Parts: sequence; structure tokens; C-alpha cells
Amino acid sequence: MKTSFTLAQLADPHVAEADKILRACVHCGFCTATCPTYVLDGNELDSPRGRIYLIKDMLEHDRPASAEVALHIDRCLSCLACMTTCPSGVHYMHLVDQARAHIERTYRRPLGERVMREVLARLLPYPRRFRLALTAALAAKPLAPLLAALGATRLAAMLNLAPTRPPGRPLVPQTVPAIGPRRGRVILLAGCVNDLLSPEINAATIRVLTRHGVEVVIAQGAGCCGSLVHHMGREHQALDQARANIDSWLAVPGADAILINASGCGTTVKDYGFMLRTDPAYAKRAAAVSSLAKDVCEYLAGLPLKPAGPAPGRAVAYHSACSLQHGQRVTRPPKEILGKLGFAVKDIPKVICAAAPPVPTIFCSPILQEGCANAKSGLSRDCDLM
Repeated sequence: MKTSFTLAQLADPHVAEADKILRACVHCGFCTATCPTYVLDGNELDSPRGRIYLIKDMLEHDRPASAEVALHIDRCLSCLACMTTCPSGVHYMHLVDQARAHIERTYRRPLGERVMREVLARLLPYPRRFRLALTAALAAKPLAPLLAALGATRLAAMLNLAPTRPPGRPLVPQTVPAIGPRRGRVILLAGCVNDLLSPEINAATIRVLTRHGVEVVIAQGAGCCGSLVHHMGREHQALDQARANIDSWLAVPGADAILINASGCGTTVKDYGFMLRTDPAYAKRAAAVSSLAKDVCEYLAGLPLKPAGPAPGRAVAYHSACSLQHGQRVTRPPKEILGKLGFAVKDIPKVICAAAPPVPTIFCSPILQEGCANAKSGLSRDCDLM
């Protein structure tokens, strides 16, 4: 793709990176076949190719984002299926992240959107605040259909996303010793949401690791990975959260890896080196953290796993998270681990993104919400687990 940035514009490293990404695109359109928003609504501007044209025009002319640009960029789920499909290696993730930051700086959203996004940015990354909000949401959850009928669709979407059980409690900084001889030491990103919504995930991760001789450290001062606000274009807040984690994790001696069991968070942590590449105080340290970051399945695949009981012999329908298979390019380890433990693994064919990210899910149109939510319906047939 031909670009027309000026030399003055290209002096900005962010613009130079965007130029490199744009020039790699040959606008072949392969990405449209795997883009969930384009598949559902057929609008070219809701495809990666269409969004790339919008971003190119906005950045080349250095103009404020328009309502149209914000709409179509907001609809992007960042599933990154387009990056796996693209034959030219276009790094769409870095381009759309830059567009979001530009939109955040230059576009004044309607009051309702500004309030909602401010609430999300001030609640979700902070476990104590978010726990209070979840407790309130549990009580208000029955009101979701009424709010939707009254036109408060985004508030209704937030209540629909809220769990039906009381929230858990966040893990406190600690070191969990290995059972038996120690063969490794890892840092676990406890995360901002995991322990509140699904505390069994971190508990099971720690249990499996320690049973196989791995010491687990929950580092003092570590918090949200920054992914949520990063996808909202709030770069300063995202980078501050990244720096806090880097300081916290690099203060832990002797760690073999930094493990993440939420794949969206893992994609962001593995990108810290890129995100902070222009920060002289953190560039090398961020790259060091990114090199240590692993999805928990990547780490477990290198261990001689011992089943806790007899082989179950059950059929499992495996749906790989978009951020794991497209963002991190991790595809085989999860299935290999399940196979080693006695499960019969069945791939799910032709499934699109199920729209798990909270920000796009809340701000997407109802048609896109419903279409993405139905993407997995009926796919666990003939399987015991999914």
C-alpha cells in the first residue's frame, strides 16, 4: 500500500511504525473472511482492510478522529484473526492500537460514552473497586432486561456480563512453595479480574505448578497488565501499569518465567517490549519481561505432567482463545497437554471470535453482540466438555 507521510511525520517513531505496517498491506482482502464483525454485518469498514484505510487517511492527514472512524475502530474485537490470515504479515494489532490512542486524544465522545469508559477504566483494573462494583451488579442484575428495554443498552450489557455468584477475593502477594524438590520458580500474574470472576483458575494453576515442583510467586506491587485501558486508547495509564509490573517482577530473583493464564493479558505482557521501546528508562527492562512471559500452557508443556487420577477418557471440544492462537501464536500446547492427560481432543471447526473482551462487548451494536455470542452455539455436540 502506498503511503504519503511527510518526512516531518516520519520523524515520529509511532508514525514511522504505522507507515511500515501500512506499506506491508497489499489490500488482498483475505482478512475479511476471518473478521467476525465483517462476517456478521458485511460492511467493508468493519473489516480489517476497511479499518486500515480509515486509519491511513486519519494518520496521513494528521486529522482528529471522526465519529465514523471511532465507530468502526471501536467495533474491532482485537481477535487478531486477520493477522493469522494475512499473507503479507501486516501487524494489524500495533496499527489499531495506535489508532485507538489517536482517537482517545483527538475525538470527543458523547457524554454517555465518556462516562461509561471512565467507569470501566477506573473500576476493572483495580480489584478492590471492581469487587464492590460486582457486588452491586449482582443485586442489580435482574434489572438488565428492563434497562435494555428503556434504551440503556450499554448498562444492560455490563449487568449481563456480571457473574451470578458473589465475587471472589484477590490473591495477596505471597510465595507458594513447591511440593517436593524444587525444579523451577515462576511469577504468576494474578490479574485484576481473574480472582474476582473465576478464582478457581488461579487456584488450579498454583496447585498444578506446585504439585510438579514449581515454586509460585505472586509479586508485591503487581497489578493489572494494562490491556483493558490499552485497548481503550489510554496509553499513559496502560504504560504506567506496565511499568509498575516490570518493577515488581524484576525485583523477584531467580524466576524462570512470568506465567499468565488469561490469554488477553499474556498478549499484552508479551508486547511490553514494543509498547515501551521508546522509553529509555524501561525499554531494555520491558524487553526482558516480554522474553520471560509465557502462557501457562507453554510452561506446562515442558514439564513431565503427572495426572492427579486415572485417565478420564472423555471427549473435549477445544476452543482456542483468539488472543492465544492469533495474538500469541500458541496453538499446540493446550491440546497436547489435554491429550497427555487422557482426554480425546476435538477441534471446533469454523468458529469466529466469541466476543469475550469486555470493552467491545459493551460498546458493540446489539446485532454484533448477539452474532458473536452465538458463534459457539451447538459446537460442543458429541463432547463431554468444552
